[in-house]
Amino acid sequence: MKRVITYGTFDLLHPGHINILRQARELGDYLVVGISTDHFNKIKNKQAYYTFIERKAILESIRYVDMVISENSWEQKVKDIKKHSIDTFVMGSDWQGKFDYLKSYCEVVYLPRTTGISTTKIKSDLRFKNNKL
Repeated sequence: MKRVITYGTFDLLHPGHINILRQARELGDYLVVGISTDHFNKIKNKQAYYTFIERKAILESIRYVDMVISENSWEQKVKDIKKHSIDTFVMGSDWQGKFDYLKSYCEVVYLPRTTGISTTKIKSDLRFKNNKL
């Protein structure tokens, strides 16, 4: 069984999220998704609309996802790879090269982002629309 892992905040779920989850799952037989906890998001200066528990429930309902774990720190990735017997680590191409240090533990794949969509863009569009009302 080939096991794949990816990480993210996965707030305001959109087609780009589904694309990366589908493509990651196609690289193996079992997909583990690490989602940033509310505390870790604060450390990263990110603010999510949905709480960790809500984001976890949403991800657990997606057919491509086999297991959801919490991401509490940048440093935990090696531990997670070992603990879950991961063969392939996947991230979006906007992270190109940043996780190459994991290549001594598993294959590292950077998938292309979905053009024209991101959580940041959605939030920006919503702010723009609300300001016009």
